[in-house]
Amino acid sequence: MSTDAVDTRLIRVGHSPDPDDAFMFYGLKSGLVTADGLRFEDVLADIQSLNEWAHEGRLEVTALSVHAYAYLSDRYRLLPHGASMGEQYGPIVVARAPMDPSQLPALRVAIPGKLTSAFLELELAVGRLAHPVVVPFDEILETVARGDADAGLVIHEGQLTYEREGLELVLDLGLWWHDLTGGLPLPLGANAIRRDLDDGSTAEAVSHALRTSIEIGLRDRDDALAYAEGFGRGLDRDLTDRFVGMYVNDRTLDYRDDGRQAVAELLDRAFLAGLVPARVPVDFVRD
Repeated sequence: MSTDAVDTRLIRVGHSPDPDDAFMFYGLKSGLVTADGLRFEDVLADIQSLNEWAHEGRLEVTALSVHAYAYLSDRYRLLPHGASMGEQYGPIVVARAPMDPSQLPALRVAIPGKLTSAFLELELAVGRLAHPVVVPFDEILETVARGDADAGLVIHEGQLTYEREGLELVLDLGLWWHDLTGGLPLPLGANAIRRDLDDGSTAEAVSHALRTSIEIGLRDRDDALAYAEGFGRGLDRDLTDRFVGMYVNDRTLDYRDDGRQAVAELLDRAFLAGLVPARVPVDFVRD
């Protein structure tokens, strides 16, 4: 592939600095995936920042929260792969002592961002929070442990490490959603491509390259895990492997029918609950 900027189109790919996202993009980052006429550059930022940047259309391709897509469907289309979905697991709420989830709306709850899917799902589960406190996702456990919040909404690897901080599980949103919907997976993150790239075969070529990157990670698992381990705060290889396996798997290669149904149902339930402003058409690129 030519690296001459005149001959290639730059595709900036935004993703979180987390083991699962790093694992998905290992194929691209390692140079094992190329695409004629395209030049890929990864951009790392936390999911709240990526959600905010997507409102500006800053990046050609970006990871974003399914919640954020409710506000971005006019600017981005979903790629048919790259989804993070929970299968009877997902973001959790933790606290310093056991409590009933019905108490949460009145408490100070540390959250990783108001556009995260986890926040939307928590408010669907328990009602609107009166005192959400936005905290960087990797500081939520510490924030709760030292008493600066009554409870915390935990995403990423904190789902596996919260007990190290002496915290108690209050609510598992993956189990809640599974019971609510009769077994649908829980939509969390998605990969999306800016609509102005939908010219000719560009979107399809980008989509194919990203899918191939995921396939390479799953195929060359040890190499991809070695790369992803550098993004796992406090995770050893075994926990990195476990965490990656939760969110990068065969469903990541394709949502499948029930995964697409889950995205539509989440956004529809959010609209009916008054948590997003309009019904959202769920629009996937074909590759």
